Amino acid sequence: MADSRQTHQVFTLKTHIQRGDAAPWWKQGRYKFVFDAIGERYIVLGFCGSGHEAAAQARFRSVHEHGDLLNGKVGFFCVCSDAEDGIALEIEQSFPTFKFLWDFDATLNTAYGIGPNKVWIVLDTMLRVIDVIPFKEDTGDLRQLANLLASLPPPSLYLGFETPAPILVLPDVFEPEFCGHLIGCYEAHGGRESGFMQEVGGKAVEMYDAGWKRRKDCLLTDENLIELIKQRLARRVGLMMQKAFQFKLSRMERHLVACYSAEDGGHFGPHRDDTVRATEHRRFAASINLNDDFDGGEISFPEFGSRQFKAPIGAALIFSSSLLHCVSKVTRGRRYAFLPFLHDEEAEKVRQANLRFLSVGAG
Repeated sequence: MADSRQTHQVFTLKTHIQRGDAAPWWKQGRYKFVFDAIGERYIVLGFCGSGHEAAAQARFRSVHEHGDLLNGKVGFFCVCSDAEDGIALEIEQSFPTFKFLWDFDATLNTAYGIGPNKVWIVLDTMLRVIDVIPFKEDTGDLRQLANLLASLPPPSLYLGFETPAPILVLPDVFEPEFCGHLIGCYEAHGGRESGFMQEVGGKAVEMYDAGWKRRKDCLLTDENLIELIKQRLARRVGLMMQKAFQFKLSRMERHLVACYSAEDGGHFGPHRDDTVRATEHRRFAASINLNDDFDGGEISFPEFGSRQFKAPIGAALIFSSSLLHCVSKVTRGRRYAFLPFLHDEEAEKVRQANLRFLSVGAG
C-alpha cells in the first residue's frame, strides 16, 4: 500500500495552475470576466510583478517589437502589482499595445496560485490552460513563448477541428402566424432602448453603451398572450431540454420581443447573461427568431469558434446563460426575436433571494 501511495504521488496535482486547468474567473473592471470582449483568440497572461522593473520592461519591449506575436489570433494581458496610479498610467502610455491588469491586492496572483513567481500563462478560447512558462534570467522564456504561439493553429481549430457549441436548436416552437402576431405587438407599442446589467454600489443597474449593445425591446404585458407563449415552451421546449441538458424547465423570466435594426446598427458584443448577483439565477437563454427577412444579426459563441447561427422563423436556439455569445450587426432590415431566460425551482429561490441586489427600475 505504501508503495502505491508513493507511486501515486508522482501524479498529485500541483497547487498552482497547470496545463488543462480552467482559468479562474474574477471581477475586473467593467465586465465580470475581463476576457469576454476578445473571444475567438488565444490569451497570453504575463504575471510580471512590478511593471516598472527592468525585466518586465524588457519583455514588454520585446513582445511589442515582434508584431508576429501580436497577430489577430492572440491577445496579450500583463498582470502587474504596481500600487501607484501614476506608475500604472506611465506604463500603459508607454506600451499601448497591451492590456494591463493592475493586481494591487494580489487577487489574480492568489487565484492562479502564482505567488511571487513570474510566468506566462497561455489560454485557449475556452479559458483553459495550454501552457505555463516561467520567466528565465536569460529571457529564454520569450523564445519558448514565441515558438509555442507560432505552433498553434487558428484558435477555432485548436483540437484539429471546430468544437461545436453546446446549444440546442428546436424548429417550429412558434408558428409563423404567431411570430407575425408578436411582431405586430412590438410595432403597436414600439420598443425602448435596451441596456445591460452592471453592478454599481452592490446593486444591478441598467447601463447603456451603443458601441457595445444597440437594441430596442418591448415587454409583453397581456396575460393571455403570455400564457400562450408559456404553453408553447412547455410542450415544445421543456421535454427537449430535459433530454439534452437534464434540466427541468419550470420558470420563464421576462416576456420580451426585441428588435435589432439596420438603421440603428443593432448588435450586441460578446457577453454572458448571468454575471451579476441579480441575474445569477438565469440558467438558460432562448432566442426565437420571429422573421428572416434581414441580413446580419447572427448569434455566435466565440469560445467555440466563429460559426454564426441564424435560426429559421419560429425556431428556438437555447444555450446556457454562462456561455459567451454575441449578435453580429444587422446590415439590412430588422431582426425581431423573442428573448426569454429560463430557470427552475431551485434557481427561483436564488432569484428571490437576490432581488435585493436589483436596482429599482432595472431591466
